[in-house]
Amino acid sequence: MRIIKEMALKKGYEKHPNAEPGLRAWKKLVKAQEWNSFADVKATSLFNPDQVKNFVVFNIGGNQYRLITYIDYSKQIIFIRHFLTHAEYDEEKWKDDQWFDS
Repeated sequence: MRIIKEMALKKGYEKHPNAEPGLRAWKKLVKAQEWNSFADVKATSLFNPDQVKNFVVFNIGGNQYRLITYIDYSKQIIFIRHFLTHAEYDEEKWKDDQWFDS
């Protein structure tokens, strides 16, 4: 998979240094994958992914953070949409994203 907006990962662990190991591990895992469906993601991910409408949400850092992504399986691209703390995720503002239900 190719990651779009990879810089968001760096910004995430600059803001939350304890998230760095989890984000780096996630990045390494994703780049080695050729996912064709959410079932593939679920089968190969150690980050407890959930599908929420058009997004795949990964738990990072022992469930402290949420990495919200959009995956284009046909093009093998994963778009990073949001990196949030668990509390920010629970506010659900990320659901206002135009890609959430398009």
